[in-house]
Amino acid sequence: MKKNLVIVESPTKAKTITKFLGRNYKVMSSFGHVRDLPKNDLGVDTENDFAPKYVIPTKSRKVASELKKAAKDAEVIYFASDEDREGEAISWHLKEMLNIDPKRTRRITFHEITGTAIKKALENPRDIDNHLVDAQQARRVLDRLVGYKLSPFLWRKVARGLSAGRVQSVVVRLIVEREREIGEFKPQEYWSIEALLHRQNDTETFVAKLHRRDGEILDKFALANEDAAQQVLGDLDGSTWTVKSVEKKTVKKKPLPPFTTSTLQQDANNRFGFSSKQTMVIAQQLYEGIELGDEGSTGLITYMRTDSVNLSDDFVGESRDWLTKNLGNEYLPDVPRRYENKSKGAQEAHEAIRPTSAALHPKIVAKHLDSRQAKLYDLIWRRAVASQMVDAEIDTVTVDTEATNQGRPVYGFRATGSTLVKKGYLEVYQSETKENLLPELDKGDGLLAEKIEPKQHFTEPPPRYTEASLVKTLEENGIGRPSTYAPTISTVVDRGYVEKDGRKLKPTDLATLVNDLLVQHFPNIVDLQFTAKMENDLDDVATGHKDWVPVIRDFYLPFEENLKMKEKEVNKKDVAEESTDEKCELCSKPMIIKIGRYGKFMACTGFPECRNTKAVEGTDGDTTTEATPETDQKCEACGSPMIIKRGRFGPFLSCSGYPKCKTIKSIQKKVGVNCPQCSNGEIIEKKTRKGKTFYACSGYPKCDFALWSRPTGDICPKCKQLMVIAKKDEVKCSGEGCSHTQPIT
Repeated sequence: MKKNLVIVESPTKAKTITKFLGRNYKVMSSFGHVRDLPKNDLGVDTENDFAPKYVIPTKSRKVASELKKAAKDAEVIYFASDEDREGEAISWHLKEMLNIDPKRTRRITFHEITGTAIKKALENPRDIDNHLVDAQQARRVLDRLVGYKLSPFLWRKVARGLSAGRVQSVVVRLIVEREREIGEFKPQEYWSIEALLHRQNDTETFVAKLHRRDGEILDKFALANEDAAQQVLGDLDGSTWTVKSVEKKTVKKKPLPPFTTSTLQQDANNRFGFSSKQTMVIAQQLYEGIELGDEGSTGLITYMRTDSVNLSDDFVGESRDWLTKNLGNEYLPDVPRRYENKSKGAQEAHEAIRPTSAALHPKIVAKHLDSRQAKLYDLIWRRAVASQMVDAEIDTVTVDTEATNQGRPVYGFRATGSTLVKKGYLEVYQSETKENLLPELDKGDGLLAEKIEPKQHFTEPPPRYTEASLVKTLEENGIGRPSTYAPTISTVVDRGYVEKDGRKLKPTDLATLVNDLLVQHFPNIVDLQFTAKMENDLDDVATGHKDWVPVIRDFYLPFEENLKMKEKEVNKKDVAEESTDEKCELCSKPMIIKIGRYGKFMACTGFPECRNTKAVEGTDGDTTTEATPETDQKCEACGSPMIIKRGRFGPFLSCSGYPKCKTIKSIQKKVGVNCPQCSNGEIIEKKTRKGKTFYACSGYPKCDFALWSRPTGDICPKCKQLMVIAKKDEVKCSGEGCSHTQPIT
């Protein structure tokens, strides 16, 4: 009897789905895309309606062959890739590659990997949505045209190895322009005045801030300097203080909607410091399935690439049942909550990110998760369940006081207090709710000023972007889609345009140069409104309101014409070179500052006869450190101090006597683990000639101990060999033949 074939993208997903299907089904993984545009060629026929040329990459050929063989013997082939545009395109590529009778194929989708969802999907198959395929194909072609046409332009005009991208370059622009705002910011001084007050017959104090003068509200900069603040203090000397009014009210605080891709990335970054990429990798693991003991692989959350805040009726019902049993009816609103999508083009049929079951409380599954998975699942579960709870209630008190002194201005000081009187949804999903208690006060009460304190302030520049604030900005401006945020941010970091300073994103010199070049000569590419309009056009393709070829043509024809013009106009020396007063130590010709893929450096104008280069002092580029600082190490060849420089593969030690002495030495990156073989050396991080990282004893060549994975310092309880970091947030034994693994804690 022939079996039905179900094809998904991931082997983990395949494993989870298999347990829900009977013997009549075989589940296989395509390991992502099986076809793509060629790597070393444009792959788009710009003269023939931008027809893409798809190939099967080398890495996918074995999988493609296995899928073809399985499909040939299958009764029905179900394409079960993810339900977004990329998933639809994967299904279409599979169908095209397999080249089988369409009557034998079905497209099924589900946004959670549970038995109920899989059964429902099989009962309701559909055809492949060609509009979604066209939208994804248009995006792929568009990004290929920009990347493969504009990147070589940057190679010729700036430095080889650079890249440009439709969304990537906009992200770089945002970060560069924020850095300029910070650099150009001029602080403005202002003062505030606080009074520590208490009732005449009481010792309990409270703080009130200057709010009014002669009945008029003072703005932030009303007291512009110390003289103005001292004038107020003089006026207040000897004043009579009374309570002018006391206003009490209850403020209701509504729960937040369940997570979308964007809000999940923001909250995970703010709470845990997870990067967007980390968040999506962990969410993917929770979605595809986690081993839950006897229950086997189980999907814990719904699909994590979504811009919808919709929740299924089933989950809403489950949440209300859980809340009733565990917290009581008083935590339930009379009517289930519904949330409206703010994102233009959000797909109502999709759901927000939520647990597959409200009954799977984080404490139940925690023992099966590593620490990061547990944190993210806990966050998702609490946000989704809390979205169906009653409001929190906060009692607020506003106390206005007056300080009067005959013949002087009447000053009003305001104190505010708040008390959480009903936790509501905060019982499940905690957020910052600071309480500030005030003493019981009544209108007309006399007050005494225990202390009056002026405080100096300065306005602060806008903060650098974090991944959370950047994702929020991208979403607000309609740049990219939920699936693009994480890979785009990773790309600009990996390619040297952006550095991470803690959680802050800082542009490199290279980013500033490339951004300015693109802003001047290709303004549409880095224009927020233009990029957002392209996203809207792609949305219209996805809904069938536009054809994809005209959308690409309207962009490409003027882009290509401008590119040809700029090839003639833009001179590399004007863009990437800067004259200096310094002379080359080797040939006495002028030195110039150049910028390459790894930042700024100084080079001799006598190139190629003279190849002298050196670091640029006092810059923050990738190729230098500030003033190339000396170290306490001496050169083994000449005894001069060694200094730190940066090159293509990061920092290294160089003799300060260069160019007379050209000794260089790598900087050892210690991992904090002693060598188990010789006991004398330490394990350090090293790289092969091809740039692959490995870990070896610092005593080489006397000790040849080496590992391909980073050791943790822990010892395997079975064979006593070093444990090393493995994939998917677990550690494994480095001993040959030992299969012991355990989750990272």
